[in-house]
Amino acid sequence: MSLIWHALWFAVAVGLLVTVHEFGHFWVARRLGFKVLRFSVGFGRPLLKRVAGADRIEYVLAAIPLGGYVKLLDEREGPVAPEELARSFTRRPPWQRIVVLLAGPAFNILFAVLVLWGMLWVSGTTEVRPLVGQVTAGSVAAAGGLQVGDEIQALNGSQISSQRDVVFGLLDVMSSRGQADLRVRGSNGQVRAAALSVPDPMQRRRLTEPAELFHGLGFQFLVPAVLGTVEAGGPAARAGLRAGDVIVAINGTALQDFGELVTQVNAHPGELIRIDYRRDRMVHSVSLQAASEVVEGKRIGRIHVAPPRQVPESMLRHSALGPGAALVRASDEAWSMTVLQARLFWRMVLGRVSLKNLSGPLSIAEYAGDSAEAGAASFLGFLVIISLSLGFLNLLPIPILDGGQILFQLVEWLKGSPLSERAQALGQQLGIALLIVLMGVALYNDIARQFG
Repeated sequence: MSLIWHALWFAVAVGLLVTVHEFGHFWVARRLGFKVLRFSVGFGRPLLKRVAGADRIEYVLAAIPLGGYVKLLDEREGPVAPEELARSFTRRPPWQRIVVLLAGPAFNILFAVLVLWGMLWVSGTTEVRPLVGQVTAGSVAAAGGLQVGDEIQALNGSQISSQRDVVFGLLDVMSSRGQADLRVRGSNGQVRAAALSVPDPMQRRRLTEPAELFHGLGFQFLVPAVLGTVEAGGPAARAGLRAGDVIVAINGTALQDFGELVTQVNAHPGELIRIDYRRDRMVHSVSLQAASEVVEGKRIGRIHVAPPRQVPESMLRHSALGPGAALVRASDEAWSMTVLQARLFWRMVLGRVSLKNLSGPLSIAEYAGDSAEAGAASFLGFLVIISLSLGFLNLLPIPILDGGQILFQLVEWLKGSPLSERAQALGQQLGIALLIVLMGVALYNDIARQFG
């Protein structure tokens, strides 16, 4: 996908979410009697400007759509007429200033809840069953008793209903004590216990790196051994296999997962293999010669097939939700994601979670473009996640952010007088330095991902 496409949807996402954030400050400030001088969507040269209302507020649409701001009357920034001093930011009660500062992050979180509510009300929930696929021999998962076809039902006593629950639950566990006690139902219908134990702190930290969780634990989610595409002229196509065929066994070894199919074929480069497959409820057998190819210095077998792009209906759970149930579900999900985000960020500060998880503008732009290409629902889901992240990050006690300014106001409220200009300036400098470090790490991660 083109760089322009990514940049376009990145600008749309950032512009929208920052506007929501700043509108929160604007709306609450006006309700509490602060004087608002300007509400700008974007930075730089104004493209459109309108002055309206009794306070003669400037409403501005600026040239650079990657942000925005609300300018309040503030005597620290210039002289204020005596009759308007009471409406200056510094003259309002500390609790009102704190409420105005909280309003930006709160509106981002509220926006995420409302979007999620609408999506759940219209479409309901569609969850992918957490079925265990290929388990690597000698891995943590194998030692813990996981088997192909197991459905994970509970993790450390919490109910599990989807693959996402498993991902979030394992990230939470592996970034803390590293012990996941599971309840699973096997493919034979029997319920039993399993466990994933990683006592080594360094190994647990490696598991928090992007794409390392399941690889390090030694299992993947099940992908049915169904042929999604069969490459024309490849070994499978020449043998008569077609998209939609279900591979039952290879050389007499029964299969459930597409990963097992890949492993079995890879082990027989250039050899004749027998494939049992199901088509139209009938089981057939065919023999074919696997291609022999060298990948990363290793010779492997290939039959040139790929799994289906869409999850089979048998692995999906769909539930319709009314407006009330959808609102409750949206609020619960937003709360859970925000709490998990806070935990993981704190553990990142403590060194338990890899800094490689920090994403910069390049990665976010890529996610924005990819989600937009996938459709409206995917892009809205992306907006929900980014809006919750923006709300959370702005509450961090870093002086240049809303959370840092709230901390200043709390200190003033408790001590009965403002912090000295020197203390505030030092705080701002430290905040800027910390943000530069975080942005530098995030940008480094972006570049590292781009170059593999």
